[in-house]
Amino acid sequence: MRVLKSLESDLEIPQVDLLTLLFDPKWGDAEDDTVLHVEAANPRNTVTKSEARDLVQRIAYVLRNNYGIGASESGRDIVLATSCGNPMIPVVFYSIVAAGGVYSGASTAFRPAELVRQMKDAGGDLRLLMCSAEYEQSTVQAAKLCGFPLDQILVLDYSTPKQWTLRTSDRKDALKLGQGQRMDWERITDLKKLETTTTCLLYSSGTTGLPKGVRLSQWSLVANCVCTMYVGKRFKAQSKNSFKFSTIGHLPMANVAGISLYSCNPFYLGGTVYWMDSFDFDRFLDYQRQFKPSYQFSVPPIWLRIAKSPKVTDQFDSLQVAVTGSAPIGKETMQEARQKLGKGKAFLSQTWGTTETAGVIAALDWRVDDKSWSVGTLCPNITMRILDENDNDVADPSRDPGEFLIGGPILAEGYHNNDKANRETFVDGWYRTGDIGVYKDGLVYIMDRKKELIKFKGNQVAPAELEALLTSHPKIEDAGVIGIWNREQETELPQAWVVRRQGSNDTPISEQEILDFVKENVSGYKQLRGGIVWVDEIPKSASGKILRKELKARAEELKAKL
Repeated sequence: MRVLKSLESDLEIPQVDLLTLLFDPKWGDAEDDTVLHVEAANPRNTVTKSEARDLVQRIAYVLRNNYGIGASESGRDIVLATSCGNPMIPVVFYSIVAAGGVYSGASTAFRPAELVRQMKDAGGDLRLLMCSAEYEQSTVQAAKLCGFPLDQILVLDYSTPKQWTLRTSDRKDALKLGQGQRMDWERITDLKKLETTTTCLLYSSGTTGLPKGVRLSQWSLVANCVCTMYVGKRFKAQSKNSFKFSTIGHLPMANVAGISLYSCNPFYLGGTVYWMDSFDFDRFLDYQRQFKPSYQFSVPPIWLRIAKSPKVTDQFDSLQVAVTGSAPIGKETMQEARQKLGKGKAFLSQTWGTTETAGVIAALDWRVDDKSWSVGTLCPNITMRILDENDNDVADPSRDPGEFLIGGPILAEGYHNNDKANRETFVDGWYRTGDIGVYKDGLVYIMDRKKELIKFKGNQVAPAELEALLTSHPKIEDAGVIGIWNREQETELPQAWVVRRQGSNDTPISEQEILDFVKENVSGYKQLRGGIVWVDEIPKSASGKILRKELKARAEELKAKL
């Protein structure tokens, strides 16, 4: 077995639970009066570290004593939350963990049917639904479809600064049920318990199929803070305090970035997240100018728009560090964007990570301008193997591409209620990423994705979900879905290959009918923006699996003919 290690020395990871790591001044850089979270649209709506601690203990008391969260055992009871970006949602996350529960974020783009699917996947462990007011109607509708008790729904109201509430179904303030009493979280120092106590259930499409629930433990998130924020800690120290972490929060709390970047970074690096309720490019630019953040992570389509838009002038002048991730992007595009970042002097970095690794696996040093545009070096304490198609270690990792397998303390516990996926993906202590590449001079280079997952502007689209929907239509015989790369938008677009049902007296289904059908049933980012191709048969293997590589090859041929 050939095991590749980080160029960085292993770090000592504190053997403590996540909330102790975040709130104990021994580990994090935030002071009690540090403003951690701010509503960008209403900057008076803020929460400091000391206020967050008070709220966490009050909310945790109510969750435990009035809703039974964590009463039987820690890391089992699931609380599913659908919320726009706001300073209260990370506090709710901390509170659920403090009560001994499991936070599960749902996409704000979900239709009720999609929310129902996630509720059903949680199974009997689902205890409570929470949502911001904008999503109350869809949450109630999903609960009714599932037969879930409506009195087990809490609505977040963060609209009045310093007077946040959790509203019950009968419009009462649930926080008042606690009568001001507080509950402290359990301090965990036993390594085995840290590794097996779940904090989050986040959904990822993994390597194949429908979205899978990824269970992130106390230990994986603690390790993620220490090992992957090491670059930020070092940069901050070497900048002699000229760098203070602050960022515009525009990614959802259903995403691992919302947990690691927006919920943990403010404590661990000591700084502020300015929350957008939803992403809007013009408002994003305004907030950059207004709040002058020092750090910004975003996804390729947004960096592309920054690079190309004439609207972008001096809005990003304060930026010291710009990081891209979630999907590939050309170095030329990022260099074009860089000219508008920090007056052309911002450090430009690329990162690589997954939900199954609690976030980042590899990252570029913020001090180094990497001419080769790799995804960086492995973070401390992280190991990697590169396997060929026969699951043997490649002969030369610097020249022979293979699948990356990751090991280390950042790994998730596994998938929720999915033994088959666990057996296929988590093997002998290693996580099979599905990403193909090489490892040269200590740097990781991703060349292709073995995953069938389509990434549209940072959002994950599972082909199997769209295929199941399409083939449910009475006028469709079969369908295969692939992602096709759009150079102008720097993203993949879902494209459907469709076999019309034969022998029907009805008029054959049209492209517009299919587009309308998909629009009615799934979220906006899952739409068939790559178009529809009519075929007589979907190519499949002897075992019945769709041969997506063949479809992609045909798509390239069609593109070449245009």
